[in-house]
Amino acid sequence: MSDLRVCFAGTPQFAADHLSCLLQDKQQIVCVYTQPDRPAGRGKRLHASPVKNIALEHGLDVRQPSSLKGEAAQEEFRQLRPDLLIVVAYGLILPKTILEVPKFGCINVHASLLPRWRGAAPIERSLLAGDKETGVTIMLMDEGLDTGPMLHKQLVTIEKSDNRETLTNKLSFAGQKALLYTLHNLPDLIETKQQQDDSLSTYATKIAKEESELDWTQKAEVVNRVVRASLGRIPAYSFINGERVRILAAQVLDAQVHVAPGTILGVEREGIDVACDKSVLRVKLLQLPGKNPWSAGDLLNSRSSLLATGKQFGKPGPQ
Repeated sequence: MSDLRVCFAGTPQFAADHLSCLLQDKQQIVCVYTQPDRPAGRGKRLHASPVKNIALEHGLDVRQPSSLKGEAAQEEFRQLRPDLLIVVAYGLILPKTILEVPKFGCINVHASLLPRWRGAAPIERSLLAGDKETGVTIMLMDEGLDTGPMLHKQLVTIEKSDNRETLTNKLSFAGQKALLYTLHNLPDLIETKQQQDDSLSTYATKIAKEESELDWTQKAEVVNRVVRASLGRIPAYSFINGERVRILAAQVLDAQVHVAPGTILGVEREGIDVACDKSVLRVKLLQLPGKNPWSAGDLLNSRSSLLATGKQFGKPGPQ
């Protein structure tokens, strides 16, 4: 259906990719909602969201209310006379009065196979859990948190090499494909919508900072899941000689060891081998405070004493 009056609500790059997809599909976007500009960077200057930047490039009407709970914001939305509201990682709660305005309701692009991983961090939680697959669900929104009836699903395989960034890209591509399919078949999909089985639901809470601290007493595969899931927003980290080191990329080795977890077993240009629970993780990319990311080889050239064989990753303080 290309004759719908569509409003779009989203904020990060994941949402901006979907907005670009709608524009390429010649959908009639009558207004774009995104969160207010936020301070960022060392100077704390206000920065527009990726969705706002795309919208302005295409001359679209942009609204940035801090909330949609007020009568004024709700009346503005009613005046747009939308047939459909598409929501992708917007970040604001939509009250019932907003959900009831569009003719065909409000649909959400959610980055998991609902009802698994409802909530704010489905991509990270799927990686941390060691899931073999995930996907995108297009659902009709209700007042609950990702509890609405499902219209369409698109499955995505999680490879062992995937991290938060690569999996986000795969899910973005799948989400765009699923969204267009939904729009082109909207009446039929609404007619055949499926209710979620609440008994199968899991909740994807935001990643807390402390969750990104590596626990070397775990198996190397589990430790590496934290590295893969934390890349970007809250990078995985550990301490050595009192210095906090970010671990940005690693690889599980096919090896067994029986030494103290966190002990550096060997240092070479391909990586720094660290003991975990009867297993070994090869650290390939690191970052020291205030420095750019370095490969293990680069770090060896300048800080070889910090990462010598026998040293140990662990909690703050001398090791």
